[in-house]
Amino acid sequence: MRRRVAFLVFDGVTLLDASGPLEVFHQAGRRGHPYETVLVSPAGGTVTASNGVCLAGTTTPQDTEAPLDTLVVAGADHLVTEGPAEPLLAAAGSLARRARRVASVCSGAFVLAALGLLDGRRATTHWRHAPALAQRHPRVRVEPDALHIQDGRYHTSAGISAGIDLALALVEHDHGAEAARAVARELVVFMQRPGGQSQFSTALATPPARSDVLRALTNAVLADPAADHGLPAMAAGAAVSTRHLTRLFQAELHTTPARWVERVRLDRARQLLLDGHSVTAAARYSGLGSDETLRRVFARHLGTTPTEYRNRFASTHDGTG
Repeated sequence: MRRRVAFLVFDGVTLLDASGPLEVFHQAGRRGHPYETVLVSPAGGTVTASNGVCLAGTTTPQDTEAPLDTLVVAGADHLVTEGPAEPLLAAAGSLARRARRVASVCSGAFVLAALGLLDGRRATTHWRHAPALAQRHPRVRVEPDALHIQDGRYHTSAGISAGIDLALALVEHDHGAEAARAVARELVVFMQRPGGQSQFSTALATPPARSDVLRALTNAVLADPAADHGLPAMAAGAAVSTRHLTRLFQAELHTTPARWVERVRLDRARQLLLDGHSVTAAARYSGLGSDETLRRVFARHLGTTPTEYRNRFASTHDGTG
């Protein structure tokens, strides 16, 4: 059975959000699992991606044949900065009503969320946009570390290349693990990428504390993560009680002092590893102390090990040139 997949694209779309999953479905078809793919845009015709590449011959939702097996809504930066335009929302709503399942790549989740389709559901998006999605759509249960999530007939994925992970999962749902594995081998990608998307995110971005007490304290921790930053020591340094300091962290940073310090130390350890330090040195200089503590923190927050993280992200140079 040939499954019909519509990709909703528009001016400013991130090209890989569409082209990556398109290639997955194309490769599945070459292996006896045919998909019929169609590019749809709000007005039809040619759309221009964010990198300047033109996608010609898109059809309108009205001219797109029904029924649809799958709708994939691609993403774009302007969906976050400006919000989805009404023609795009109308197109997505029309196509979603006719599709057996609905998927989004990266900030395409903002389109589904704006339509209310993700209310009460788990969803993800690019790690950089996850806070904005959660703030604008509080009824959506945003999971910023996931590469892709299924909740009912809705599938959402993390940023850009994670659309490939999403499409492989859809092929696996349709045709089994071996079919998806064959496509992954052909594309030279992981069938299931290790770890979540926290491993790709930038260092902890702490919003400026409102109070002078907490601002001075957080600056001190960021300047020297390896110092003694236990709750009693921090409270004493700030000349406040431990209870009051805990309340300040919850009110201004929405976390506990211990969790915040651990994230600061994790980010320092990540940078130390990327700068060429050993696991032991990264543990010591970041304040996490021991190799075992560093491994536990990496597993808890990043879903990987320090060594795997360093091998994956330290350099594209293999040392042979």
